[in-house]
Amino acid sequence: MKRMIAALSLALLVPAAQAGDRITGKPFATRSEVLARHGMVATSHPLATQVGLDVLKAGGSAVDAAIAANAALGLMEPVSNGVGGDLFAIVWDAKTKKLYGYNGSGRSPKSLTLQWFKEHGYTAIPPTGPLPVSVPGAVDGWFALHERFGKLPMKRVLAPTIAYAREGFPVTELIAHYWNLSVPRLSKYPGFTEQFTRQGKAPAKGEIWKNANLAGTLQAIADGGRDAFYKGRIARTIGDYFKANGGFLSYEDLAAHSGEWVEPVSTNYRGYDVWELPPNGQGLAALQMLNILEGYDFSKIPFGSTEHVHLFVEAKKLAFEDRAKFYADPAFARAPVEWLVSKEYAAERRKSISPDKAMKAVEPGTHKLDGDTIYMTTADADGNMVSLIQSNYRGMGSGMAPPGLGFILQDRGEMFVLKEGHANTYAPGKRPFHTIIPAFVTKNGEPWLSFGVMGGDMQPQGHVEIVMNLVDFGMNLQEAGDAPRIQHEGSTSPEGQAEPMTDGGWIDLESGFPYETVRGLMQKGHSVRFANGPYGGYQAIGWDAKNRVYVGASEGRKDGQAAGY
Repeated sequence: MKRMIAALSLALLVPAAQAGDRITGKPFATRSEVLARHGMVATSHPLATQVGLDVLKAGGSAVDAAIAANAALGLMEPVSNGVGGDLFAIVWDAKTKKLYGYNGSGRSPKSLTLQWFKEHGYTAIPPTGPLPVSVPGAVDGWFALHERFGKLPMKRVLAPTIAYAREGFPVTELIAHYWNLSVPRLSKYPGFTEQFTRQGKAPAKGEIWKNANLAGTLQAIADGGRDAFYKGRIARTIGDYFKANGGFLSYEDLAAHSGEWVEPVSTNYRGYDVWELPPNGQGLAALQMLNILEGYDFSKIPFGSTEHVHLFVEAKKLAFEDRAKFYADPAFARAPVEWLVSKEYAAERRKSISPDKAMKAVEPGTHKLDGDTIYMTTADADGNMVSLIQSNYRGMGSGMAPPGLGFILQDRGEMFVLKEGHANTYAPGKRPFHTIIPAFVTKNGEPWLSFGVMGGDMQPQGHVEIVMNLVDFGMNLQEAGDAPRIQHEGSTSPEGQAEPMTDGGWIDLESGFPYETVRGLMQKGHSVRFANGPYGGYQAIGWDAKNRVYVGASEGRKDGQAAGY
């Protein structure tokens, strides 16, 4: 089986300074960038990419293509996303020359309380089953985006996935692997085995998978709009299912749902404006890290060196302590966003970093308080670009699969904290802290890059690594994604039991970093490990303003593809 998310090629098994693509000789590229004039789609599944591309060729906008590809991914990559999950997006609108942010996250059930968890002995919300389920926001997000930026009818946009769901498609290698891992964990939940296994087993690579139930759900949405999902038969089926199976999500919770348009937040990193969405997501962490790292001259610090990794990890520790304290649903605990992403605050935080010694424990800033995912991006002939991320959260979500609907509900509510006084404390009708974050980069007020890196806590770290690879280390779009990655783990978390970091955590290094770097990190007091999985999955579309050409990239840790026309 393909080395999932591990060594990207034999070239990466040698020290970073020697690694090179066998064709171009340039560092870390496993393939060439994709170039096209009229449109581009990059997703984690080749068939979903082609669905999006076909919609663009039929006259659809970048948003139409994004919705079409996202629907296809929900069918073809159910281990990561689907209509039972949430959605976030950043859209570049060529007419207004402005970025628009959309927060499509759902809220917790209004009938479930913190007191209930206490009375029943819970110290953390379980990862599967009925209790971690919150309202799925993806479908509402599709229609909000489409109403503002769509061109083709939703029936046309959803038609390709409906056809694939009825006729079947071959399951790809990586998805088959993760599907197989999920089945033993989730088969005990009603509706899962019947709808997501073949006689109790996951489909294998190359086997044809159909989902007639999901085809029916998508057809109902195409015919009846977002209310068919949130106020019609689908919502009532979901509500009845949870009532019968010890859950709290109700028809009323679904009927009351609405996402919201939000203003993206940015910081300037060496002349490039990097954009993220505000909390309840974790995008601010990437901006905080970049602000801290901007104080170091990476023209004199080689990629993959001890100093590079050390400074990156220490900046991450500082940003993630603030993440644990401040990031939550702003309707319940408004984070001091301007202060957190200010250059002045970054300068103060930078003073905590020693060039020679790893921090074991970190305090968050002082200010008065007022899993698994897909990332994809699209661009159209009019210059519009979409950065979109969507998820069921952990694996295949909660495992809760209402009868006859063909999808699994997310388990995003697991991320709440069951402690009084925390910004992310559980409350009825509250959006949990979210890990999924889309990103965008502009330069001089024009689009430069739409990108993302899925993968839980890896996401802000991955965003920073991509920006640094492009801006500091001079890599092209494909090289930036293929370069070996760093992930620090063990920071204080805003989720679960939220215990503080006291031992400095540990660093996972992907194959490709020289032993000299590992030894240097250990000498500074870092715990260094090697892992074959937690490095996320990257897709990107850049805009070459000089030649007026889109540049696409999709890296080898996923089954994906970037394609244009």
